Amino acid sequence: MARCAALLLLLLAASAAAAAGRKEKAGEKVCDKGWECSGSRFCCNEAISDYFKAYQFEELFAHRNDAQAHAADFWDYQAFITAAALFEPRGFGTTGGKEMGMREVAAFLGHVGAKTSCGYREAPGGETAWGLCYNHELSPSQSYCDDSNELYPCVEGVEYYGRGAIPIYWNQNYGIVGKGIKQDLLNHPELLEQNATLAFEAAIWRWMTPMKRKQPSAHDVFVGNWKPTKNDTLSKRYPGFGATMNVLYGDAICGQGSTDKMNFIISHYQHYLDLMGVGREHSGDNLDCDDQVAFNPSSENADF
Repeated sequence: MARCAALLLLLLAASAAAAAGRKEKAGEKVCDKGWECSGSRFCCNEAISDYFKAYQFEELFAHRNDAQAHAADFWDYQAFITAAALFEPRGFGTTGGKEMGMREVAAFLGHVGAKTSCGYREAPGGETAWGLCYNHELSPSQSYCDDSNELYPCVEGVEYYGRGAIPIYWNQNYGIVGKGIKQDLLNHPELLEQNATLAFEAAIWRWMTPMKRKQPSAHDVFVGNWKPTKNDTLSKRYPGFGATMNVLYGDAICGQGSTDKMNFIISHYQHYLDLMGVGREHSGDNLDCDDQVAFNPSSENADF
């Protein structure tokens, strides 16, 4: 009887732990908050939808559906949340607590807003109120076909101009990102201007993924996962928002001094921090990249 009672107590304890959504696995606490995380160490943290709501998305992108917007009725909150949920188990918006999560969302969307903006200083609401105006490049300056790339060759009749939430250019980059999100973007780059969820997914994949071995991702340099080497410090590369621009754009933005292009991206990030209730005073250190040496000089790698 005693053994049966002990067994019953153990079963009840196990049931209670399961009901609480917590268990111990290999010495690491694993939580289930009701979102798909499969035992990720980020499961105990809030999901992005817990702290970033639809009304905030509407405030950040207040004019995206105006008559003047070129992608009206394309972008929406649910598309972003659906795409973001795929990367929450890897730490997107779930690293370092709620404030860091909100700052990361503001940082990522700051890039998105700046890169898809049709805003200008005299526009209603100012130049930072017009993010998600575009979903593709309207007047491509070239074909963006690199015939020398054998791994991701150009497909006849397909054009590789800029598309998406953080626009992708060139056949090889469509091939790389397509492989990352398991979509045939090399043959069908148009998917990024037809499906907002895929467009956000491609952009978040780029944010979360290093472009080369032994290099950090934009996520890593922003949330503090990355520790600069001696070569990085000599190249004036330090963790912070500035380094996210270096990872994503290299010397197209960074190492050029205090340029309008760089400051335009920073202004979106800080404006979004204000709208999300975090405040630009929490922008973090190393905000710009005006004197950073590029991780990947443009002479070595075709720009995204």
